[in-house]
Amino acid sequence: MDSPFGAICLVLHGHIPYVLGHSTWPHGSNMMYEAAADTYIPLLWACEELAHEGLPLALTLGLTPVVMDQLADDRFKDWFCGYLEHRKWKAIENIGEFMGRGDKHLAWLAGRWEQHFEALQDCFLNRYDRDLLGQFRRHQDEGHLEIMASAATHGYLPLLHEEGSVQGQIMQGVATYERHMGRRPRGFWLPECAYRPRAMWASPLPGDRETPWPRKGLEEFLGENGVDYFIVDDRVARRGGDPLPVRIEQDDTLGKAWSHITRAGDYAEPRTVYRPYFVGKNFEDHPPVAALIRDPGTSEGVWSGTVGYPGDFNYLDFHKKHMPGDHRYWRITGAGVDMAHKQPYEPTWADERVREHAGHFLQTVKETLRHAPHHGGKLPGVIAPFDAELFGHWWFEGPRWLVHTIRWMQQDPELKVMTCSDFVCEEPPNSAITLPEGSWGMGADHQVWLNDRTEWVWRRIYDAERDFQALLRDHGPGHDDSMRALVQQAARELLLLQASDWPFLIDNGTAIDYASERIVGHHGDYKRVAALARRYGRGEALSDDDWAWVGQLQERDRPFCDVDPTSFGTVRFPATRA
Repeated sequence: MDSPFGAICLVLHGHIPYVLGHSTWPHGSNMMYEAAADTYIPLLWACEELAHEGLPLALTLGLTPVVMDQLADDRFKDWFCGYLEHRKWKAIENIGEFMGRGDKHLAWLAGRWEQHFEALQDCFLNRYDRDLLGQFRRHQDEGHLEIMASAATHGYLPLLHEEGSVQGQIMQGVATYERHMGRRPRGFWLPECAYRPRAMWASPLPGDRETPWPRKGLEEFLGENGVDYFIVDDRVARRGGDPLPVRIEQDDTLGKAWSHITRAGDYAEPRTVYRPYFVGKNFEDHPPVAALIRDPGTSEGVWSGTVGYPGDFNYLDFHKKHMPGDHRYWRITGAGVDMAHKQPYEPTWADERVREHAGHFLQTVKETLRHAPHHGGKLPGVIAPFDAELFGHWWFEGPRWLVHTIRWMQQDPELKVMTCSDFVCEEPPNSAITLPEGSWGMGADHQVWLNDRTEWVWRRIYDAERDFQALLRDHGPGHDDSMRALVQQAARELLLLQASDWPFLIDNGTAIDYASERIVGHHGDYKRVAALARRYGRGEALSDDDWAWVGQLQERDRPFCDVDPTSFGTVRFPATRA
């Protein structure tokens, strides 16, 4: 062939809530250690392996700001070293235990775990000098991958009560990205792919009686912060309006690919998931932003635990772990097989399945693109987004699958493996669509995050949001260093309270107690530090005990060293109409 007939954009979204200083196991800082050991370092290894072969990973990777700040935190670096050492020695103890009972196969598997954690330890300390973010930044600078930004603490943006909260989450997310990556982000992962258009809005909580007011579309916040694109679920896109043709103006504005678009007609070709689109019915009012639409067919074949690759019976079982040490020695074995009847893991069998699944995915993508519409000579693209932690953490063989998949795709002349930025720049949108509210959760709406089990969560979030707006109106960012420190810490507690993880964990029942404790804790800490700020702002002297508590809070909850409380205040370019 003279040219490929389509593009593939693989997107991994890496996110762990802020857990440093908030317990260790089973929920707490161990979540960060596992993500780093199981997913982030193996992804770096995959990038290095392909780069050595002259094949860029060409992956789009989202690392949320709260993940970036945790990876950069000296506490994480110190504690992670201890975690790796502990896992290595537990594997060594398992070797002795298994050999003592004559189980040579399990002892051999334990030896593999010892070697694995020894390699992770050596890599983290010696090759990476404990700086995982620096490695990701280097690979982005060298063109091997693209890193996306996201909201500061992964707040569920459509349900936040105050426009200032949405603005603060996004502006802090962009600022954290710039601080760690040394450049402005091109793409932005909307937490939970949750989107809200410009519309009249009021609190959705039962019993709240508010007069609706105009709210900005999320694409407006992104555009004014220099973002070019975000990703939306196909179920949301299918409910959107018909594409409207546009003309692109490309003057340099905020480093964006497009500075302005104007209407070019009344109707474009039928909507498809294989093309990017500009978003919003008011697109002439703000710098334009494109939406890339998730392709359901290719995505489900990877992530689904029932029909997807990770559920293959030969892969390492995630749930059965050997105590002490938490190492895994068994394969999935079969559908619904009881834990007691899981069979020992056979790495060579798993390796064979990894190659078969990589080949199957390659053919699935090619077949999908072969039948995708080629409107106006535009190259169609498959957008395949996944949670990054699926690869390595939940699906142990996932990073190896990625290496084989990307290698074979890069070598196939019928495909282009592209980052999302490359795709939207080389194949820019030529029409705009409107999108309804929605997410990539169950029902493609907000029901996972707002329901009878989580209503109380949002009442606390809304209470803190309203209170912080009042604090900013009365005192601004602070009149001296002490006042500024108090207001900044109040902003941090508000951001941590808003994380989408807490209602999600309550809804799915996996960590109800931990998530509830975090909600109550951050709400209480916010209220206390805000009250201290008000007292100090009135000229009252705070006690030594008050300042000691503030210091302890600053030491425990210390993401976003550059947090700017004013970004939560007056909204730039507020919506005046729906």
